[in-house]
Amino acid sequence: MKFLADGMLGKLVRWLRILGQDVRYSVRFNDEELINLAKGERRILLTRDFQLYQRSMAGGLKAFYIETEDKAEPLAVLAKRFTFPLKFDFQTSRCPKCDATLRSARKEEVATKVEKNTYENYNEFWCCTNCGQIYWQGAHWNRIWATLRTAEEKLKLS
Repeated sequence: MKFLADGMLGKLVRWLRILGQDVRYSVRFNDEELINLAKGERRILLTRDFQLYQRSMAGGLKAFYIETEDKAEPLAVLAKRFTFPLKFDFQTSRCPKCDATLRSARKEEVATKVEKNTYENYNEFWCCTNCGQIYWQGAHWNRIWATLRTAEEKLKLS
């Protein structure tokens, strides 16, 4: 399953990529480009623009209208609608910045690419196969897990 998101959904795009979803995104795409890309690449268009949503649906595209800016609710709704798990796994997760796959990186490999404190306190690292961004499960992971738990709860209630 592949998604295409409009420029208003940057935060949601990062969350979907973390969950392993292939999401194409740019703030530079206008409505016509979004429609053509969705059609040409057979992607599901995600949008907060109701007129774009209606136009896409009328043109036979698969589209989904995102009504809220809340983090957890759209994740729950999309997970239910498109049947993907609200589980994080570095084996399937994609780079939140560029959508490429991640690979495990040896600690020594990232020594010059992360802060000294990070290098000393963490042992597992992942690297984007495209942009080279380094990831690790730092203190911010508590917030990530909390958001995913909230989305899971919303999914159960729906």
